Amino acid sequence: MTHVLDDLEARGLVAHSTDRDALRAELSEGPITYYVGFDPTAPSLHIGNLLQILTARRLQLAGHKPLLLVGGSTGLIGDPKEAGERVMNTKETVADWVNRIASQVSRFVDLDGANGATIVNNLDWTAGLSTIDYLRDIGKHFPVNRMLARDVVSSRLESGISYTEFSYVLLQSMDYLELHRRHGCVLQTGGSDQWGNITAGVELIRRADGDKVHALATPLITKADGTKFGKTESGTVWLDPELMSPYAFYQSWIQAEDSKVVEYLRQFTFLELHEIARVEAEHVQKPGLRAAQRRLAAEVTTLVHGAEETAAAELAARALFGRAELEDLPEATLAAALREAGAVDLLAADQPTIVDALVATGLADSKSAARRAVGEGGAYVNNERVTDPELVLAGDLLLHGSWAVLRKGKRSISGVSVS
Repeated sequence: MTHVLDDLEARGLVAHSTDRDALRAELSEGPITYYVGFDPTAPSLHIGNLLQILTARRLQLAGHKPLLLVGGSTGLIGDPKEAGERVMNTKETVADWVNRIASQVSRFVDLDGANGATIVNNLDWTAGLSTIDYLRDIGKHFPVNRMLARDVVSSRLESGISYTEFSYVLLQSMDYLELHRRHGCVLQTGGSDQWGNITAGVELIRRADGDKVHALATPLITKADGTKFGKTESGTVWLDPELMSPYAFYQSWIQAEDSKVVEYLRQFTFLELHEIARVEAEHVQKPGLRAAQRRLAAEVTTLVHGAEETAAAELAARALFGRAELEDLPEATLAAALREAGAVDLLAADQPTIVDALVATGLADSKSAARRAVGEGGAYVNNERVTDPELVLAGDLLLHGSWAVLRKGKRSISGVSVS
């Protein structure tokens, strides 16, 4: 079998690590306990966090035991960022987000068995910690000159950084120390933007207990232009279906760039590398078919939302362009797809016509342009060509009693909700 470290490297998931040979040897000798942490700075995780969850899952499938830390205490403070101080959320809000995120991460790993995952909360060992004990037992191991040299701190020295954010690295490092002592944890994984915090934990364990432990960081996932992957025009790609519909989530992967889609297949799916190579060969030969993007979207959406939601998203993508029956779509999926396409709300009392709807959705610049589109045979309602510019969107024309899919030409799609 392929060594898990070799598989991670082949998938482009290792940006940094401590002593690679020592880590390989420890992973080979038998099951180890490792951890990855998530701060509850929002009510849901996003696809940047998903990469960390899936990396943890790969290690678990190789026989190792994961600790998934949700930062009930670090979430109250916030990791420092270069742009300025983070907004501090209330304790009640953070506690709610802790529960939400703990529930999210637990869906991606096995909680049972010899190497079943354990969900931990760093508030358990910080809530009762006195300031004096914190300073004596943890603070004494952190040279201030090294803390000041950290990029995220040095970039804020002129504009100002609070002691709260400045000391975040101590809390995260203490997490590693506590998990090492409580659970025998010997590896922390995380994103490359956390490398300074992760290695500070390695050093704290060496200084405090004299033990050698390991660290591994995944790369920052980017688009072809170098910008951060996981942001769309409408915002962050969330894992929670209440914040981002499964259809919108599916579409975010469909839109992956040709030059990056195979990289994402390696990093975000559990497809075997030889299968990804086959998909890549097909993609190179016929990129216009976007087979790689469709496979990526299907695999990741199934991981996050399940096969049923993936099938609905695929059906919606086909149905909007007339390649499947719109009537087969559940209302929630249809609504999500049309909202993603820029659907607008119209009042039934106004008896909106196709011309009104084309203008309201922006598919036509003016009523005269909308009438011209209808007259030229380029306007469609629910994939049926419209010939009457005075057609009122009502009655049987409305799917599920309120929705209509509008199309101008072959590719310009939107919709309306009439109520």
